[in-house]
Amino acid sequence: MAMGWFKREWLTFIQHTLNRLTLWMARHGAGPFALIRTTGRKSGRTYETPLVLARVPEGFVAELTYGPEVNWYRNVVAANRATVVWKGREFEVVGIEPIETSAGLRAFGPARSWLLKLLRRREFRLLRESTSEPGSRTGGGEASASS
Repeated sequence: MAMGWFKREWLTFIQHTLNRLTLWMARHGAGPFALIRTTGRKSGRTYETPLVLARVPEGFVAELTYGPEVNWYRNVVAANRATVVWKGREFEVVGIEPIETSAGLRAFGPARSWLLKLLRRREFRLLRESTSEPGSRTGGGEASASS
């Protein structure tokens, strides 16, 4: 499904304005923001995108605010992996899958789910966390200084 020109322009505007602040906040564990680090499916470059995620036992829940056409999502789907930096810690994501709207809303808790319902958000994805051996970098490592 092709993205409309307005949506594309809006995302470009956000990328060059609001994302700078939210990237800083996500890197420093400030506010509600997490960071998702992906590898470009065409370029092979590393990209960092700020998101609001909900922590669940299996990993993280993301709400697809701008739909499934956004690059961070398409990169995770293509690679079936990513890194989430949440509250200053790195977590390896080893899969992504749709989850029901009701489960996605529950993951965000009462206040945020109320807002998501009001905004008619219905697309949620589970970012499945790696279950590597204890003591590995997954889930317990600190974010690197370059992030």
